[in-house]
Amino acid sequence: MSTPQTGQDVMPTGPHQAIAVDRYRPTDRDALYDVCLRTGDSGEDATGMYADGNLLGHVYLGAYLELEPDLARVLRREDGTPLGYCVATASTADFERRCEESWWPALRRRYAAPAEDDASPDAPLLRAIHAPSRTTAPWLDEFPAHLHVDLLPEAQGGGRGRRVLEAVLDAVAAAGAPGIHLGVGGRNVRAIGFYEHLGFRTLEHHPWGLTMGMRLPRR
Repeated sequence: MSTPQTGQDVMPTGPHQAIAVDRYRPTDRDALYDVCLRTGDSGEDATGMYADGNLLGHVYLGAYLELEPDLARVLRREDGTPLGYCVATASTADFERRCEESWWPALRRRYAAPAEDDASPDAPLLRAIHAPSRTTAPWLDEFPAHLHVDLLPEAQGGGRGRRVLEAVLDAVAAAGAPGIHLGVGGRNVRAIGFYEHLGFRTLEHHPWGLTMGMRLPRR
């Protein structure tokens, strides 16, 4: 599927409402942070799990909106309310370098590193801010792009997840990436099946789940 020239792909959800695949707008940021939190427990609602509900968004979403806004797509109601998103980068290595230069420093000034024995839910996210991992896997040259997608229950089903993800895949392919990867929690069986149906295949197993990849452009 090609991204519509208008920037929107409207999908009816009932006689009086529709959900559209749209480009990211800066005014979407807070609503998308909320979507990130409400899908942050392996696809389930993580509201109340964290002392600071913005940490998930800071670690897994905000940098894409700041550094790669042209590759971000949003599922929104007719009234403009975001119900889900897909964000991506065409080059993981370059993205991680730019995060180190212009995303993490401000967050490190805002949030102190956790104590070594801190076992709270916030602690792993704070450690990710202060010591983010770097992707060095042997498959990275073949699948240098990566994406994240999160949808609220209202936006799931009816092909909406596929449409927003395909819009991003087309945009990433147009940017020249030969392949793309993503991470998915092992408990999120529904998501794993969804990605396999789209053509993603497992690249690596982890204690927390899978890294899956797809070659671009899609065949």
